[in-house]
Amino acid sequence: MLAGVFVTAFYSFRMYFLVFHGKERFGLAHHHDGHDAHGDHHHGLAPGEKPHEAPWVVTLPLVLLAIPSVLIGYVAIGPMLHGDFFKGVIYVSDKHPAMAEITEAFHGAKAMGMHAFTSLPFILALLGVVSAWYCTLINPRVPAWFQSKFSGVYTLLDNKYYMDKINDVVFAGGARLLGGGFSNVGDRSLIDGLIVNGSARAVGWFSTVTRTFQTGYIYHYAFTMIVAIALYLGYLLMHS
Repeated sequence: MLAGVFVTAFYSFRMYFLVFHGKERFGLAHHHDGHDAHGDHHHGLAPGEKPHEAPWVVTLPLVLLAIPSVLIGYVAIGPMLHGDFFKGVIYVSDKHPAMAEITEAFHGAKAMGMHAFTSLPFILALLGVVSAWYCTLINPRVPAWFQSKFSGVYTLLDNKYYMDKINDVVFAGGARLLGGGFSNVGDRSLIDGLIVNGSARAVGWFSTVTRTFQTGYIYHYAFTMIVAIALYLGYLLMHS
């Protein structure tokens, strides 16, 4: 958990320093290592384009929402978490004494905020921010050294533990394979081929056979009726 505080602060502020400090990167062409037909791509914006701030219709509601969020949290943390605000609504079992322990250590929002500056998570988060600043803006050779020395770990993390590739090959590829099987075997072969087209072929075959008896000659019809009566009588004799 504490290591996650340092790592989260490091990569969050590394992204911040890369975006808002140092050399501008938007509009610069870069080359993908993968097989791509277009070759060079651009970092979000084409050459000559400049980023711009969001209009006030977007920014102003965010500012107006942020201010009461801070004030409400400062005022309401006591009665909501350690008072009777949720009395009768939320039940905390005695087997989970975390809230009771936090309540014993809680001495107001101001004291909690001041104590946070001396806690280990805050120190680790501050170290993560300073490390990101140093590795990104002051000495970029440090991450380059780690990349060269731990290339296997870097490749694993850069590919996000290959979870995207596993998802694409196993789950998405498996779903496409299963869907193709249902389409080719179930839909085309069974439904279209056997049921729909098969029934049409059966009707056509039966029609072809029955047309051979439709000659227009009475003696052919009489012969057919005699054969049918003989077969029927044979059936009755065998089951009598």
